[in-house]
Amino acid sequence: MSNTSIDYGQESIGKLFGKLFFPTVAGMMFSVLLIITDGIFVGHGLGSDALAAVNIVAPAWTFATGTALMFGMGGSIIASISLSQGQEKKARVYMSISLIISTLFLLICSALILVFPHTSLRLLGCSEELMPLAKLYLLGFIPFSASNAFLVSGSFFVRLNGAPKFAMICSITAAVINLVLDYLFIFPLQFGIMGAAIATSIGSLVGAAMTAVYLSNKNRKLHFCTISSARTGIAITHALKRVCTLGFPSFLGELALSFMMLVGNIVFMKYLGKDGVAAFSISCYFFPIIFMLDSAIAQSAQPIISYNHGIGDKKRISSATRLALTAAILCSVLISGITFIYSHGISSMFVSAESPAHAIATAGFPLYALGFIPCAINIIAITHFQSIERSNIAMLITLMRGFIFLGLAFWIMPIILGINGIWLAVPAGEAITCLITIAIALGSSKKKH
Repeated sequence: MSNTSIDYGQESIGKLFGKLFFPTVAGMMFSVLLIITDGIFVGHGLGSDALAAVNIVAPAWTFATGTALMFGMGGSIIASISLSQGQEKKARVYMSISLIISTLFLLICSALILVFPHTSLRLLGCSEELMPLAKLYLLGFIPFSASNAFLVSGSFFVRLNGAPKFAMICSITAAVINLVLDYLFIFPLQFGIMGAAIATSIGSLVGAAMTAVYLSNKNRKLHFCTISSARTGIAITHALKRVCTLGFPSFLGELALSFMMLVGNIVFMKYLGKDGVAAFSISCYFFPIIFMLDSAIAQSAQPIISYNHGIGDKKRISSATRLALTAAILCSVLISGITFIYSHGISSMFVSAESPAHAIATAGFPLYALGFIPCAINIIAITHFQSIERSNIAMLITLMRGFIFLGLAFWIMPIILGINGIWLAVPAGEAITCLITIAIALGSSKKKH
């Protein structure tokens, strides 16, 4: 591949994975830092009610991120395959369609939410008590949600272009700006909960602008180009359908986080009131660490798998998948151990030790962490099947882990085990899905042989 420092078809899988893994994980971890810092500053600077309000609004944010992942992952898979077959123009068209259409779609969604903020918040399960705080946070970040989405989806193509370190720099820049402005807006300037939202928005806007400038450079292999079907020979509607089909499991995966937050908020409110929601919101700040880490590992393997799928090298596909799976499991074991040992300290990062939410979270975190390892296996499996254009299997696994078994677990587990059952709902959903995923993988392997 000319004009890039990465050769996806010839370089050793270990070196390839390393080149992509470390910058991708570093960038993703800074994004996690952005999320956690926001929670720490909101919790300590504005109180547990503000923390609960942010968690109520969070599904709207994850919807935007899910849209970005759908277009970014789907477009990147097709672009990777196109590049492996020497079709550079086609790869550029798919990149342009993915980024431009997704941005326009999210701008329209943002406009609708701004016109109907109260209706939107009620649909998210917001109580009247939390409505004022939730509305302020919603109005602070919704106008810029498309910029955060562009940063996420654009990173796929920057990495595919052979510049994973620049993608990392864009993410780190957004996180650092958010970190500094969060502190200034919440503490010295006392802008309240809207200040926290605006800080996040400004950070993502800068990161998105950097990404857009990079992908506008026509000296890059992948850069923005016309998407007119008359000039490219590619029907835009057909291209959109293909991008969305391959990327839809990623959208569902992010939407599953929203579903988890939404259902969890309802169940915790029912059993433990607003203190339970505040405790659950801490876990919703912490869970993205493992989810985004697994996603970063999967995204590191995706261009390798897709490129070699394009040239039909099954051995390299298997090697990349095994390497990603090993890395994800090891990281999950490490974070699970940290959660078991330091659950009290993690809770104290977000709320004071005297808060009722602190005691609830401290008791629940070790149970919640049981789901980290099966979650890692599920995420890598989903990305593997997406990358080899088996989106039907990827979608099935995503639906099971994020909706079907999760919803059933939140309904049944509290009835059987009480409060502990609420915390064990997510691990139960992940574990059941993991067993089925392993069975699917073994079945696919037997069919190949």
